[in-house]
Amino acid sequence: MSKLGKLPVAIPAGVTVTVANNVVTVKGPKGELKQDFSNDVKVEVKGSEVVVEMQNSTKQANAFHGLYRNLIHNMVVGVTNGFTKTLVITGVGYRAEVQGKTLMLNLGFSNDIFVTIPEGLTIAADAQGKLTITGIDKQLVGEFSAQIRKLRMPEPYKGKGIRYDNEVIRRKVGKTGVK
Repeated sequence: MSKLGKLPVAIPAGVTVTVANNVVTVKGPKGELKQDFSNDVKVEVKGSEVVVEMQNSTKQANAFHGLYRNLIHNMVVGVTNGFTKTLVITGVGYRAEVQGKTLMLNLGFSNDIFVTIPEGLTIAADAQGKLTITGIDKQLVGEFSAQIRKLRMPEPYKGKGIRYDNEVIRRKVGKTGVK
C-alpha cells in the first residue's frame, strides 16, 4: 500500500465532496473542481474525511492509490485557499502587462508577445517585474507558469529572463580579456 494513500484527506468546514460514477467533485468557497479516477481505487467520504482504498494489489493500483489521494487533497486545498506562483522578470526593458484576458510581455524580442490567460486563472503584474499567477487548480497554475517561463528562460551570464520567485540561477563568469 502507498504510504501517502493510507492517509485520509480532511474536509474543512464549507467544503463538500461528492463521489459518483468514478468522478470526485469538490465544492468550496473559491469554486468547484472535478477529477475522474480509475477503477483500481475506491474513493469514499466517511464523515469529515475522504478515504482512498485500493481495489486490488497490483503495482498500478498501488501507484493510483497515492496519486488520487494527493489529487483530492490538492482539490480540497485549492477550493479553500487556492494556489499561487510568482514569476520575476529580470532584464533592461523587460516588462509584463495584463490587458483584460491577455498578458502582454516585452522580453527583448522585436515584437511583443501576447498570451491568452486561461479560464480560472488570475494574473497580477506589478511595476517591479513580478507576475503573480493565482488559481484553484494546482496543475493549471503550474503549467501556465512554466509556459510563461519558457518564453525567455533565465540565462546564466547576466541572469536576464523569467524565473520563479524562489529559483536560484547559477551564474557563470564571462570572458576575460587576456593579453
